[in-house]
Amino acid sequence: MKLFVGLGNPGDDHKNNRHNVGFMATSKISSIHNFGPWRKKFSSLLSEGVIGVDKVIILKPLTFMNLSGQAVGEAVRFYKVLSNDVTVFHDEIDLPSTKIKIKTGGGHAGHNGLRSIHQHIGSDYNRVRIGVGHPGNKNKVANYVLGNFSKLELNHLEEVFNMLAKNSTYIASGNLAELRSLMGSNQLDKSKLNITNKPKNIKKPVEAELSDNRSKLQKLIDKFI
Repeated sequence: MKLFVGLGNPGDDHKNNRHNVGFMATSKISSIHNFGPWRKKFSSLLSEGVIGVDKVIILKPLTFMNLSGQAVGEAVRFYKVLSNDVTVFHDEIDLPSTKIKIKTGGGHAGHNGLRSIHQHIGSDYNRVRIGVGHPGNKNKVANYVLGNFSKLELNHLEEVFNMLAKNSTYIASGNLAELRSLMGSNQLDKSKLNITNKPKNIKKPVEAELSDNRSKLQKLIDKFI
């Protein structure tokens, strides 16, 4: 049995937030593979199904991001799954929009959802890191990830989620190396998005021009020595 965890915040107000790409991705997987209806369990929405030959449970914690580990820990203990049978789908500000990277283990890099999961099941689980881009200033990150995707971004993310869902058999079977190769060769070209992740109306500081009081003769001498 495998446990797929989509991270996000509950409620319609957060539905299209960058922080909710984990919810979006796992919802697409559930839909593509005809999983059962969502029901409430472990303070989460839970859906069960089969991908390839593997039984998979998808969990979307409703505890808000920073307490996600509580729900994940309950599910892991109840189903007696190992940490390396858990795959967490989450937003990643250090990757450009639509870029996906797969990894196993490692730190939480300040992500509150991952930090909470670390506290409950350790760090040896798999992660599907879904790029949302960076606002360009670390002080703007909190508001940025809680902001909504544009319609254009959502359209391109839909393509990415479709591709990820159709190839999630690699995750269920534990063949992450094959999925890494596949995603690496099939990433959408960010240049096609016609968007920027830099915040608007932020001007680069203009360096002050130093006054030059040298005489013409001195400038000529300095040019050649």
